Amino acid sequence: MPKQIEHVIQDIEDRSALDAVSGKAAALVNRVTQPTAVKNALSGVWLGHALHPVLTDIPIGAWGMATLLDLTAGERGARAARRLVGFGLLAVVPTAATGASDWADTIGPTQRLGLVHGMLNSAATVLQAASWVSRLTGRRRAGVVLSGVGLGLTGASAYLGGHLSYVNGVGVNHTAFEEPTGKWTDVAALTALVEDKPLRVDAGGVPVVLVRHGGAVKALSATCTHAGGPLDEGKVDADGCIHCPWHGSAFRLSDGEVTRGPATVAQPDWDVKISQDRVLVRAANA
Repeated sequence: MPKQIEHVIQDIEDRSALDAVSGKAAALVNRVTQPTAVKNALSGVWLGHALHPVLTDIPIGAWGMATLLDLTAGERGARAARRLVGFGLLAVVPTAATGASDWADTIGPTQRLGLVHGMLNSAATVLQAASWVSRLTGRRRAGVVLSGVGLGLTGASAYLGGHLSYVNGVGVNHTAFEEPTGKWTDVAALTALVEDKPLRVDAGGVPVVLVRHGGAVKALSATCTHAGGPLDEGKVDADGCIHCPWHGSAFRLSDGEVTRGPATVAQPDWDVKISQDRVLVRAANA
């Protein structure tokens, strides 16, 4: 069974015909989420963790419990089940908004799979809405069936969502498995640094980006926590932040904190010292 599902997922990822739809939809979402406040709110910068996975538990849980009541409580649980279906529908709004924001920053096969993930969720939401109306108008049996089918689609969509996260690595911290050295490591000559021009160096096998800003030298891990983008190819702004060239995530050079999503995890920062015109770094708080 897992092999069959794997083949289906691979087929979806290979269908370049989906790009015509996903590309336009992603462009629209990116326009809507362009303001920093909007992107940060939807990404979960304020939470320090991706917001979408947290919210998905609410509609899934509500609809799952509604079906459980349908199966075990009968007419006695009809009113509570209807309320749970309705609550799940309300929770879909922020859940879908955060998911769309995250999805718009993906590309290629991952974006295609994410599109199908969203389409399944949309179909499930329509069925749950029809279920709520059916229950409200006294057609409980039809409502039960609609909810059950909708929950099945939600389960299939959740499987794709898990694949996106745990197989494709969407939303994971791309520096999680780095092993920064705690020893001072010589990485560059001070003369190699030009004001506000990032320089990629190697510190014991970990890529690090050096930036000379305002006369001081700062260092962060060079792999963007959001999607693995090369920060050394990004730009430094006047506020002392470096921007990832892939999706625009911004991090403070002073401590690696996120100032703009889609990244939600701070960039690992490094201590810096200058000795005999050489730049040495070590993992912060080593």
